[in-house]
Order: sequence, then C-alpha cells, then structure tokens
Amino acid sequence: MAGNDNELAATEDALSALAARLREDQVFGPVVQQGDTTLVPVAQVRTGGGLGGRKKRGTGGGVGAVARPVGAWAVTSEGAVWHPAVSVNRIVLGGQLALTAIGVACAIAFRRKR
Repeated sequence: MAGNDNELAATEDALSALAARLREDQVFGPVVQQGDTTLVPVAQVRTGGGLGGRKKRGTGGGVGAVARPVGAWAVTSEGAVWHPAVSVNRIVLGGQLALTAIGVACAIAFRRKR
C-alpha cells in the first residue's frame, strides 16, 4: 500500500504544479470592453505530464504547459471579427530558414559546376 500512497502523492503534486502554471491571465489579459466593442483574447495551451519510477528508487513525475496568444475576437453589435496575433519571432525565423535553404542550394549548385 505504501507504493500506492507514493504514487497518489506524486500525482497530487504534479496536478498542483500544473494548476499553478495554468493560472488566470497567464498568456493574455482579461476581456476588454470599450464602447460597444468587446475584445476577447484567445490562446493556444498545450499541457503534458508523466509519472513513473522504479520500485527501489520511488516514484517521480513532471508536468509542463506551453501557452501562446493566437489572436482576439472583436465582438460588436454587427458581429464578430477575428484578429490574429502576429509573431515577429516566427516571421524572422521563417526568413532565416529560407535564407539558409537558398544558401545550401546555391552551394550545391556551384559545387557541381566545378
């Protein structure tokens, strides 16, 4: 029974850690209302975790959460409009990857001509 108690305690610890990471307003602020327009921020949240261990060494585990803003809904009396979030880091990374691919392609092309 002691093994089950350890596993239960590890599970409770992992869930407590996950709840602490997924607190309110982690990725974005609260809903904002100005005049007749309401902005509702939206985020993508991914979580994961695991428990395991060996009989002689005890149990262990961990949890993780990744959250990023993806945009916001602007809600008015006429309807709702989606406004995606722009990630400058992703744009720069995409440009760097494209430039690297072009550089590799040019190096291969010039190497074959010799």
